[in-house]
Amino acid sequence: MKIPQPIWVFILSLSAIPITYTVNNIPASEDPFAILGIGVAVLVVLFFLVCFAARSNPPQDPLFYMFTVFSFTCVIDLIISLEQDGFISGFMDFYIKEGEPYLRTPYGRMICYWDGTVHYALYLMMVTRISKRQGYRSAGLYWLGSILLSMIVFLAGNIVGKYGSDIHPAFLLNIPFLFLPVWAGVKVSEKPRTLTPRTADEVAVEQQKLPHQRPLDLLLLIFLLSSIAYTLFRGFVALDCPSESCFNYIYQYEPYLKDPVAYPKVQMLVYLFYALPLLCLFVYGLLKPGCSWMLDWTLVFAGAVAQAQFTHIGGSLHPWTPYTYRVPEETVWPFLLMNLLYAVGPQILALRCLMHPEFFLSPAALREADQDKKHK
Repeated sequence: MKIPQPIWVFILSLSAIPITYTVNNIPASEDPFAILGIGVAVLVVLFFLVCFAARSNPPQDPLFYMFTVFSFTCVIDLIISLEQDGFISGFMDFYIKEGEPYLRTPYGRMICYWDGTVHYALYLMMVTRISKRQGYRSAGLYWLGSILLSMIVFLAGNIVGKYGSDIHPAFLLNIPFLFLPVWAGVKVSEKPRTLTPRTADEVAVEQQKLPHQRPLDLLLLIFLLSSIAYTLFRGFVALDCPSESCFNYIYQYEPYLKDPVAYPKVQMLVYLFYALPLLCLFVYGLLKPGCSWMLDWTLVFAGAVAQAQFTHIGGSLHPWTPYTYRVPEETVWPFLLMNLLYAVGPQILALRCLMHPEFFLSPAALREADQDKKHK
């Protein structure tokens, strides 16, 4: 009986459970260099197992192999987060002690929860669609934004934060998860978009509408302008702006930004230098018809912000966050409201562009496509 590819990928990813339990009880796992060697060996063996299992019906998309290996690491990350929060034990103690001790921080746990749930689901979905020769461009772009931002903040925070002097060889295991997604992103962006066919006339009618004639876009413009101001303000707070408003904000609403682990500060700086320009570009894209790049970049941005806000909110409220850096009880609801709105807005924007892309399409390109169809 031939097992469908998505099923054996799922089973293979679950093999992380017995493997981690076994390695945890090997005496050699207490050596930092041995941990690095074991990690590399497991990933290499896993890659060859995937190639062997897929030999009878090899996928045409090389990303199938990468997504399968990454799904295995997702299960490991979920094990780490569950173990650190006390739900299970005896699986990854060795790795936390001599491999990546910063994963025991609230931020480390939240990033592992995200990887072990959202990224895991995305990998299984993309593997399934690849095996069925279906498109997955939108899911791939969403994943790209999520994993890239998570790795940038995570790696930078490890180096500049209080764990910068406690980095072990296993830190190098994170490097492929920074560079391989860049290659994967290029491959995903080259895939064709799957949009419902629109005529040039339909697009032209939509693009003649002013913002007040597009109620959802008007609300999104208000959100984007508010997010620009909020991003700029929190960037100043992270840079230790001496103004009274910044001082009050950091102590009354987000003392987590002062946590010496540095992840929240790095996160705000990434928002300031990368998210802020994108937010400004999205305002332009909602005002200027024909900005087809909006269809891709809003998905990347939505994935990045969803991951970042999940880990930031979770880290700010986690009971293992020192009390002095945790959100004060009296301001929990305002904190949640501001940060959830900041997370939800980009998801709505991405959905709006995905479901109703007429305003962002190029009428000239559509007319050429219509003429080509007529000639055929």
